[in-house]
Parts: sequence; C-alpha cells; structure tokens
Amino acid sequence: MKQDLKDKLKQQLDAKSYHVIVEKGTEMPHSGEYNLHFEAGTYHCKACGAPLFAAETKFDAGCGWPSFDQAIAEGSIREHFDDSHGMRRTEITCAQCDGHLGHVFNDGPTASGLRYCVNSVSLDFEAE
Repeated sequence: MKQDLKDKLKQQLDAKSYHVIVEKGTEMPHSGEYNLHFEAGTYHCKACGAPLFAAETKFDAGCGWPSFDQAIAEGSIREHFDDSHGMRRTEITCAQCDGHLGHVFNDGPTASGLRYCVNSVSLDFEAE
C-alpha cells in the first residue's frame, strides 16, 4: 500500500480498522460486527468502498469471523502468500486499494470449496 494512502487512511479509519487494513492485523474472533450478520446486501472495502462480497455468499463457518465462499466478482480480491506467525496461508486484499481483509482457505462447505475469512473491521455493509 502506498504511503499517501496509508496517511489518508490514518485520518479516515478508526484505530482497529487501520490496524487490520493497513498493518495487516486481525480482530479478535467472535468480536466483529458482521460475524453473525445475515442481512441481504453487499459488503464493501471499508478503506476504498469497492464491492467485495455479496451477502448470499456468506455463511457461518463457526470460526469467529465473517466467512464467504466467493468474491463478488473476478478480480475484486487479490491473493498473496503469507508465512507470518509460523503459518502458511493465503492473504486476501482488496484489489482496488490493497487493504488487508483476511485470508482464504480451501475448507469451505460449498461447491467452491473456499472460505474467505474476513475481518469485520475491514468491511462496510450496504443493505438491499
């Protein structure tokens, strides 16, 4: 993420969202606003507003973070290898602003086989 965007987001976001989106942090499990949120609508990147996930792709994975089985559109999410914290994972970021969202795993219960595990504080929700 470019420094000018980091500076802008420092002014725009609350401390928890900034920590997750810019510093690649993680919110505590079961603490996020959208963990058990199942209203119809669209989840957007909190940093730039880009649409990321449709509500109908959300499911309760029991992991403590909002989980989706697919992105809203091809190219809306970028994947990056992440070997931090002694683990091998695939980080997901917003393709538009490169803000950290969470990780994607190959253990989803639907036909996609994917579980996009996302921090609530990196999302905004727009109801239908």
